Amino acid sequence: MIMPRAFTQTSVIGILRNAFVSLFLLLFSGGFLRAAENGSAQSGNAPPKNATLVYVGTFTGTPAGSKGIYLFWLRTEGDKISQNATLVPLGVAAETESPSFLTLDGKRHLLFCANETSTFNGRPGGGVSAFSIDAATGKLKLINQRSSMGNGPCHVVLDKTGKNLFVANYESGSIAVLPVNQDGALGEATCVIQDTGRGPNPARQLGPHAHCVALSPDNRFAFVCDLGTDKVMIFKFDSEHGRLAANNPPFVTVKPGAGPRHIVFHPNGKFAYLINEIDSTLSAFAYDKSTGALKELQTLSSLPENYHGPNKAAEIAILPSGKFLFASNRGNDTVRSFSIDSKKGTLSWVAEQSTGGKTPRYFGIDPFGKYLLICNQDSNTALVCGIDPSAGRLKASDVFTDIPSPTCAVFLRPSDRDK
Repeated sequence: MIMPRAFTQTSVIGILRNAFVSLFLLLFSGGFLRAAENGSAQSGNAPPKNATLVYVGTFTGTPAGSKGIYLFWLRTEGDKISQNATLVPLGVAAETESPSFLTLDGKRHLLFCANETSTFNGRPGGGVSAFSIDAATGKLKLINQRSSMGNGPCHVVLDKTGKNLFVANYESGSIAVLPVNQDGALGEATCVIQDTGRGPNPARQLGPHAHCVALSPDNRFAFVCDLGTDKVMIFKFDSEHGRLAANNPPFVTVKPGAGPRHIVFHPNGKFAYLINEIDSTLSAFAYDKSTGALKELQTLSSLPENYHGPNKAAEIAILPSGKFLFASNRGNDTVRSFSIDSKKGTLSWVAEQSTGGKTPRYFGIDPFGKYLLICNQDSNTALVCGIDPSAGRLKASDVFTDIPSPTCAVFLRPSDRDK
């Protein structure tokens, strides 16, 4: 199997900083509630009917001892007074190998995960798993599994029709499209694209590394972030047959050595935003929906000016309102917020929030845009923050939830549980 792509400290400052964070958490752990411990008695019980469910993906096979996908419900009663929205644990939703990235089809009660491995079910390569969701309990039932058609799958996403699942294979630098049947079962891949090339960073860019796939708002184009080649590949997408074709333009390039990781589209469909892992930057683009072309508008650092230690930028997301963008930093261990100019598409820094842990690989925003959940991979914790929708600032609770090696989180809204 593939072990998590480790974050290595290369400076004395980084080592001392992480030591301080560890000491801080140790000394003051008595002042922080531990949601996993306080809610352990409820593990396995059915969540309230009106609760939002939270599924957390993890890396298995690490000292943290994860078993797979974990289930929680989001408790928000009284959070305006205590500012402590919390995750209430409901146990293991499903045991599966390194479900590092998750995606939901809430209306059909389906969950899909990337099994980030180099061998899966005894065969070379990674896997993709499909699960049905028990709406009452939230537990998952395996439907079937398929090969990801490459090594180290790290990202999955459904197209807008819900009939096609895209998977990005980081280690092999390839992507695949798998059909989703009416019952949620995954079919054999209808399309596989192998990228080629390399970048200037000998430690990270000796070959292609597909890190994510994003669909255009109208589902006509697919965008693939290749960390290894400093390109965002652009493909025409035929959703009826699950096929990809070369586009003109075929890609957009970023600064050499930047390392594109994830890309998201603004709700207005006019702009797209890219987070670059290696050089810790954010890039804003104007989007031409007729051709699929991206034109760079701005690139700025994801880090504060006074931070010079090691860092890997990780996740990026936009509030449903389209007013603010958030980005996470592994090393600096913060989530920073930026305002979005709705006319120009450019970003302006607003604030930053410490994650209270190590290596915030991922954060998720709930469907209503009220809460942001941070996954601290290397400190085995998650933290829920309230979002100020008018100012774009985060209000962190003092409640950490113990989760072994968390890597991703998705939300199932109450209305989808009722269907």
